[in-house]
Amino acid sequence: MDREEILERSRAENRNKDIYELEILKQASAKATIVMMALVGVFTIVQMLLGGGIHWGLWALSFTPEMVTLWVKYRRFRHKREFAMAVVYTIMVSVMSGYHVYCLIASSLVL
Repeated sequence: MDREEILERSRAENRNKDIYELEILKQASAKATIVMMALVGVFTIVQMLLGGGIHWGLWALSFTPEMVTLWVKYRRFRHKREFAMAVVYTIMVSVMSGYHVYCLIASSLVL
C-alpha cells in the first residue's frame, strides 16, 4: 500500500476532514473566547471608571460561546459535569441578558 492509498483511506474514514486543521480551529476558538473575555473586562472597567456602570449585555454575549460549547459537549458525551456547567452558564447568560433588557427599558422610560 503506497502513501496515496493510505491518505485516501484516512480521508474516507475522516470524511475528508483534516484532523490537524480541526485541532487548530479548536485552539483558535478557545483563544478567541479568552481575548473576547479580556476585552469585555477592559470595556467594563473603563465604563465603570467613567460612571456608566456595568454593561450586562456584553457579559451575556461573552459567556454565550462557552455556554453553547458546554451544551454541545453534553449532548455528545452525556457527562454530568458538562450538564451542570451548561445549566450554570445558561442561568448566568439569562440573568445578565434579562437585566440588560430591563436596564434598556428602564432608561428609555426615564427619557
